[in-house]
Amino acid sequence: MNDEIPLSYLNDFIFCPISIYFHNFYMNLERKIYQSPYQLNGTAAHEAIEDGRYSSRTNVLKAISVYSDKYNLIGKIDTFDNSSGVLTERKKKVVRIYDGYVFQIYGQYFALVEMGYKVLSLKIYSMDDNKVYKIPLPSEDLVMFHKFEQVIHDINSFDMLQFSQTNIEKCKQCIYEPACDRSLL
Repeated sequence: MNDEIPLSYLNDFIFCPISIYFHNFYMNLERKIYQSPYQLNGTAAHEAIEDGRYSSRTNVLKAISVYSDKYNLIGKIDTFDNSSGVLTERKKKVVRIYDGYVFQIYGQYFALVEMGYKVLSLKIYSMDDNKVYKIPLPSEDLVMFHKFEQVIHDINSFDMLQFSQTNIEKCKQCIYEPACDRSLL
C-alpha cells in the first residue's frame, strides 16, 4: 500500500480490512444510506469539535490535521490541551477499549510529537457516560506499541485478493455485510 494511512484505518483494519474498501466505495453517498445508527451518532458527536464549538480555550487544539512521517499516518486529532499535555480521543460510547482505539490515539500521539508538541498523557473519553480511560503512552506499554507497529506493517502489505474473513461475529456487526463477497453469513 505505502500511501498515507488515515488514522481511522487503524481501527477499521483490525475490525475488517475489507471494510476500508467499502468505506471508500460509499464515501460520496449520503451517510444515512449505509451507516448504522451507532455510526451516525458517533459522527454527530464529533461535530462540536469539527465545527469549533467544543471549547474556546486557546490552549486546546481541536480537530487539527496531523501527519506522522515515521508511520505515514494522516488524520485529525480530537483535542490536545497544550498546557497540560493531554491528548484526548472522543468516542460516542465506549463499551471496552479496543486495540484499534489505542492505535488511533498512538498515531495521533506520534504525529503531534513529530510536530514538536509535548504529549504527556493519553485519554479516551466516552461521551455518553462521561467516562475517561487513561491509555499508557507507547513507551509505557511495549506490547501494545509493537502491536501498533505490526498493524501498520500489515496495512502496508495487505493483499485484498488473499484475504478471507474468519470471524463471523465481525460479519454480524458489519454495515457492509450485505454487499461483501467475503461475508461468513
